[in-house]
Formats: sequence, C-alpha cells, structure tokens
Amino acid sequence: MREAREHQTNRARNLRRNATDAENALWQRLRSRSLLGFKFVRQEPIGPYTVDFLCRELRLIVEVDGGQHAESKGDAVRDHWLREHNYRVVRFWNNDVLHNIEGVLEGLAAVLAEAPPHPDR
Repeated sequence: MREAREHQTNRARNLRRNATDAENALWQRLRSRSLLGFKFVRQEPIGPYTVDFLCRELRLIVEVDGGQHAESKGDAVRDHWLREHNYRVVRFWNNDVLHNIEGVLEGLAAVLAEAPPHPDR
C-alpha cells in the first residue's frame, strides 16, 4: 500500500511542477486563503484520482480543463466516483481561467457560499 501512495504523491508533485498556464493562474488566486478565506491545495490525490484543486473544508474539487476534456467519458466516470465519495466537482475551461479569471472567481465564490454536502450523503 505504501508503494501505491508513494506513486500518487510523486505523480502529484510532477503535476504541480508541470502545471498548465491556466492552473498556475488560478492557483495564484486561490493560494494562501485568498478566496473568501478558504484553504485550497493543488494536485491532491483522492482515491485513484488526482484533482487539480481541493478545498478540504467543503470537500469541493475545482478542475481546470482543456479542450481534450470536452465530452470526456473518463471525466464523467471520475466525477461520478468523486460525488459518490461526497465531493462536489466544479469545472472551468482553461480559456475562461486565462481570459476571464474574475468571472471564474465569482462563479467559484458562489459555489463556496453554498452549503457543503452532508457527510452522510
């Protein structure tokens, strides 16, 4: 089991080092509790997946997607698994993050203001 966790940790570190421009731009606006005081972490392993950003307190996952994710069956399976494990998932397009970061942050702030999912769900 330790080997599996080590692999996930190494993968997450690699993803952090090689983040996309959109991921870096959003991270600069989320880090250090910059959005409504909520703490986010990036490239966090959860089960078999690694998510772009996670607010642990609210079990909220934020994904930043490029065009390769349009109508991705893999993303649908992944989102279903995450929701089954009591996470909320929101997705933003790279283009929106890069060209309308304020709009993305407003949308994210609205999601943060919603009540988190019940732990027994």
